[in-house]
Amino acid sequence: MSAMQRNALLAAGLLLAMLLSLMAGPVWVSPLEWGEGGLKAIILFELRLPRAILGAAIGAGLGLAGAVMQGFLRNPLADPGLFGVSSSAALGAVISLYFGFVASALLLPLFALAGAALGMAALALLVGRSESLILFTLAGLILASLTGSLTALMISLAPTPFATAQIVNWLMGALTDRSWADVKLVVPLIALGSFILAGTARPLDTLTLGETAARSMGVDLGRLQWRVVFGVGLLVGASVAAAGIIGFVGLIVPHLVRPFVGYRPGAVLLPSAIAGALLVVLADSLVRVLPTASELRLGIAMSLLGTPFFLALLVRMRRELA
Repeated sequence: MSAMQRNALLAAGLLLAMLLSLMAGPVWVSPLEWGEGGLKAIILFELRLPRAILGAAIGAGLGLAGAVMQGFLRNPLADPGLFGVSSSAALGAVISLYFGFVASALLLPLFALAGAALGMAALALLVGRSESLILFTLAGLILASLTGSLTALMISLAPTPFATAQIVNWLMGALTDRSWADVKLVVPLIALGSFILAGTARPLDTLTLGETAARSMGVDLGRLQWRVVFGVGLLVGASVAAAGIIGFVGLIVPHLVRPFVGYRPGAVLLPSAIAGALLVVLADSLVRVLPTASELRLGIAMSLLGTPFFLALLVRMRRELA
């Protein structure tokens, strides 16, 4: 099967998943009822359609960010959150909740985006002009540790139990009650981040030969590094701004698609984006139909899916090393 055929198959699966997302929920809406108007039309076009679009955009962004991170760091276990951008965005959102700056529905995502931007600026200051991947990774870990600690501190010092519950609830990640305003804010940022990262495919392929060989073949590692930082920063920051922290997508998806497209980093990017969108839309549909007292948070569902996956990966690696 050619790469184009595989991508077309994934895209068809994504389209079917989005159609399922429009139908699934406490109130099932059959395609035969989509043009009838009334309450079901409001549910379909004002609640489920923006949620499906947002889920697909976030999944695509996280899947692409994970594939780029793993190719750039040449580590199949690299995670988009390694830069510290996702925890910086989360800290920005937590600050808005802590101080009660949520009178407008757009204030929380704007605070999250501001946190992501400050995180990228801090990463730039820590790394400077260095092109070392080790220094870059350490700077990201420092930033992630610092922002994660500050988030935990704000939770522990929250002024009211209600504020604490709001913060913890948001950090679990979900697409509940998202609207067209969220789509208009987040989707253009994810599109811009995807455009920036689309041009990294060839340099990432070259980087598999090593940094020295990549330089000799004309790859500007400093420029590549900052394209990755800003592209991943936009994707992860926008995703956290819209839905909180949804983990494992950027880790799971490249592993799932890599055996089918080969192990060339550039070939993994587009299928990872489509498969990431497919995974998040399906997971979001699943949490809506589970018979729970309240809707299961999407971030928790992804963690429950991700843990068995990595347990299976661990067992396979142990067998290979035995």
